[in-house]
Amino acid sequence: MSELQVALETRDGLERALRVQVPADRIDAEVSTRLQNVGRTAKIKGFRPGKVPAKVIRQRYGDQVRQEVLQDVLQSSYSEAVAREKLRPAGGPRIQPDTIEPGQDLTYTAVFEVFPEIQLGAVDKLKVARPAVSMGDGDVDEMISNLRAQRATWEPVDRAASNGDQVRVDFDGEHKGAPLEGGKGENIAVVIGEGRMLPDFEKNLKGLKAGDEKSFTVKFPKDYQEPSLAGEKVVFAVKAHEVAQSVLPELDAEFVKAFGVESGELDDLKADVRRNMDRETEARIRAETKREVMEALLGANAIDVPKVMVEQEAASLQADAMRQMGIQEPSQAPDLATFMEAAERRTRLGLLVGAVINEFKIEVDRELVKAKVDEVSAPYDQPEQIASMYFQNPNLLRSVESVVLEDQVVDCILDRAKVSERQVSFKELMNG
Repeated sequence: MSELQVALETRDGLERALRVQVPADRIDAEVSTRLQNVGRTAKIKGFRPGKVPAKVIRQRYGDQVRQEVLQDVLQSSYSEAVAREKLRPAGGPRIQPDTIEPGQDLTYTAVFEVFPEIQLGAVDKLKVARPAVSMGDGDVDEMISNLRAQRATWEPVDRAASNGDQVRVDFDGEHKGAPLEGGKGENIAVVIGEGRMLPDFEKNLKGLKAGDEKSFTVKFPKDYQEPSLAGEKVVFAVKAHEVAQSVLPELDAEFVKAFGVESGELDDLKADVRRNMDRETEARIRAETKREVMEALLGANAIDVPKVMVEQEAASLQADAMRQMGIQEPSQAPDLATFMEAAERRTRLGLLVGAVINEFKIEVDRELVKAKVDEVSAPYDQPEQIASMYFQNPNLLRSVESVVLEDQVVDCILDRAKVSERQVSFKELMNG
């Protein structure tokens, strides 16, 4: 039987084209074999099973069998050609048939992208600035103040509203002379300066007293999430029902016990708060350090990225966004183009992380996986059952292994890179 003929063409970037020629005798032999198998079981009126003449079998089933063979040969010959040329396709091929006529060689062109050949830059030359925090009593006191603010009550006042006050209002928006869809509210509590409403809206509530009415124009930001309102002006008519000021709770035993500190002692609450802040600081430092490592890795390695992988990642990000927004109708999906930049970055980073894993022969640490599963399961009422569920579900376990492996990559780079420290405050770290 004649050999498969393969010609490789390198196109722009990572695109490759394989011209493949499959000998006709290979296809004909497979068609004949399958027709013989069909003939053993075919039931055709006038003939006993297994006794149908080969000519009748070919007339009845020949075209169907040939189509099946062509599909299978396309797949198998493509795989054979890719293996022969030692290629690593990044996605499925676009098959462009040339000749598929009976009695002739099957010829086609398969166009696809390949994974890039990555030569990592020297990891020991990467520069990583790890955040360092010196947390003091002032940070703890500020956190206590935040806790007091969270449990504040509102006391009505007979004066004009100022920054930090809560104003209960009715409002009605009008855009281009028509009522604004979703722009109407009744008895809505707005804290001036909190930032939950547009800045122009909150600013115009200053100076209002209970019973006051006012109309004003709000300009929506150019990057507003609703495109039809981006950069537009909306007129709001507002009526104030109440102005209230914040009243902080006393730092007494009742306040302390509300946070689970049975002693009721403020010092014990501060110690508990500090422990929580230490844990938050450690987690954020780890996250920020990881981000620094990944940025350094990206900056030191400019690589081509397969478009097909970027498109797949963008589609995944779009699907995630649709789930978060509660969108099920595809026609209402956010524009795929808005996800392309993030998808390209994530794809490039994923390829580079894979290159680090290969270069340094990193294997997932089973003990770290167990520790991560325990960490994820700990907040639940029955952590042992949750942990067991992870170990019994391959998909869940793979997701944990992926996180652990990425952490191992970060540690591998930190062990070799030039690492410095940058001093930051607790607030800067948390708000960064």
